[in-house]
Amino acid sequence: MIEAVHTTGREPSSPSIPRPTPPPDENAAPRSVKADLTGVPETALWTLQHRAAEAARPDTVLPDPRAVQLMAELDFPFLERLGAPRPWLAQAIALRALAFDGVVREFLADHPDGTVVALGEGLETQFWRVDNGQARWVTVDLPEPLALRGRVLPHGPRQRLLACDVRERRWTAQIDPARGVLVTAQGLLMYLEPTEATRLIGVCAEAFPGGTMVFDTVSRRFSARTRGGTKGLGGHRLPPMPWGMDAAERTELRTAHPAIGEVSGVPLPAGRGLLGRLAPRLTDLPLLRNDCPLLTRLRFDPAPATLPGRPRRPS
Repeated sequence: MIEAVHTTGREPSSPSIPRPTPPPDENAAPRSVKADLTGVPETALWTLQHRAAEAARPDTVLPDPRAVQLMAELDFPFLERLGAPRPWLAQAIALRALAFDGVVREFLADHPDGTVVALGEGLETQFWRVDNGQARWVTVDLPEPLALRGRVLPHGPRQRLLACDVRERRWTAQIDPARGVLVTAQGLLMYLEPTEATRLIGVCAEAFPGGTMVFDTVSRRFSARTRGGTKGLGGHRLPPMPWGMDAAERTELRTAHPAIGEVSGVPLPAGRGLLGRLAPRLTDLPLLRNDCPLLTRLRFDPAPATLPGRPRRPS
């Protein structure tokens, strides 16, 4: 199901986006779906490329057969545009995904039929890794990457695709918070301006009392490098990442909204080899702590109780 959330003040209507297709027959010839994303949306293809490279290993840290299948189906010049995936980087991307998976599984253990809202999800295949058969899943993304997602990934009745810029708060009205809400933002907030990122966090805290949000950020140093025009390992130009944050600044996130009650770090899980062994402790190492990406979890305070006949105090 793909829906549009318009920001013009008119009622939502169905956009001209292709409907999701069922999973392909295993005995049929591989299909080919053209993918021509550019700019920030193109990073979804780079992430998929590395996650699939790691998943294809016999000793993978992240079994992800759907990612491997997508790589075989997409018509995109990965090597020419993005370069070849590096094994160490592929594992790092997979460990990040695995850390997000852990937060989602923890949420679903407490809220089996809760709602996961995945902001800027791109071609992430997390739903098929963590689905418990009851969860509701909402993907909020720009129309172009969302259209590609709808063409290449099968979506069932518990999944919704909302075409909307995450910076527009109107998408929050489409989410039912009754069963609990977890908002994920994997590989997204660093591409927003700092004020936009903190405003989005505040919007989530206000819209989903008692909910949780998890996201990753790059360091201030790496943010500065991307704004200076640095290139990725494959020789492609990285999109600017305006928002960077170091570990010491994490507690300042409380100021984004009064309802943010808990701010905590999410360590990477242990992986394979030296990098894998060090992954859970990277932010503890003095020489690396200010160059490491961070995973952060926020818990939002529940809405204040109201007495009969007495209006709720504004926050």
